[in-house]
Amino acid sequence: MFHLELSSRIICMVFVFLFAQCRMNSVECREISSVGALQFFAIGDWGGEILSPYYTAVEKAVAEEMGKMAERLKPEFILALGDNFYTFGVRNVDDARFKETFEDVFTSPSLQIPWYFCAGNHDHYGNASAEIAYSSKSSRWNFPDFNYTKIWNISGTSSTVQLVMIDTVILCGITGYDGENDQPRGTETPLKAAQQWSWIEETLAKSTANYLLVAGHYPVWSIAEHGPTQCLVESLKPLLEKYHVTAYLSGHDHNLQHLDEGTGVQYIVTGCSNFVNNSTVHSGSVPSKSSKFFWAEYSKLGGFATLQATPVVMDMTFVDSTGSSLYSIALKPRDMTV
Repeated sequence: MFHLELSSRIICMVFVFLFAQCRMNSVECREISSVGALQFFAIGDWGGEILSPYYTAVEKAVAEEMGKMAERLKPEFILALGDNFYTFGVRNVDDARFKETFEDVFTSPSLQIPWYFCAGNHDHYGNASAEIAYSSKSSRWNFPDFNYTKIWNISGTSSTVQLVMIDTVILCGITGYDGENDQPRGTETPLKAAQQWSWIEETLAKSTANYLLVAGHYPVWSIAEHGPTQCLVESLKPLLEKYHVTAYLSGHDHNLQHLDEGTGVQYIVTGCSNFVNNSTVHSGSVPSKSSKFFWAEYSKLGGFATLQATPVVMDMTFVDSTGSSLYSIALKPRDMTV
């Protein structure tokens, strides 16, 4: 009995030592602390090319690394934050691009898990409704509507993570095909926009989730090629703060960013899964000292975000297509008493 107790203590001490040696927000740590956790990935702007082979070197490299990392971390789902098909979306639900740019690229068995989508401006250049309809043709493609919400339990606990997926193009309007500082031109569907704004506030107000994530294509804050989305700064940001949203996730700008203006809401941009753009032309367009991290190194062929939620912390780590951890932050559970 003494030897058994001593062995148990030694194993415990080794575990504590190993956990202390690794960074609490690193991908490596997650392989040690996967019990009672919800793992998932987030990518944006991954949508290939309109010409053969219908994917870019960045998308291919990101897909391969996601597959390798998913084999180790066992994510439960993946968030895809718009611009799913460059340059003009898809024509219909039978468009070959679904196979050429998605099914034939993200082929790893570890990626045959639920994916949750929203539409970006390039999707709205085409038939964005066809992307919703494709949900009935692919077992892993989940795109129930232009805006929707979903809640997950953290395994073995009573804690929850809620996703509120929105359509920023319906809310704020379309952009041009390219160009820096090309702001959305205002909603083209005022009734749909008004309905979605009402739905967003109602959904956020009702949420009791421990972690509340809002995700869409356009960023609220960004120092990069497109910069902040004024429509979202004016109308979405106050709601994120009022209802104690944990983080807002977006793409649109082709890089990795973390911004924090001190309101409690964290802003995460993960938009370099197909192209990489290192412009920081809008560094002066965000609140002072709010830009905490920016990465856009083309030689590393893009990157994505990995997230792990436990009852005590949600770790977000940016990784590049070589599997290197670039930057991590710890997101706290919501304090609903404030």
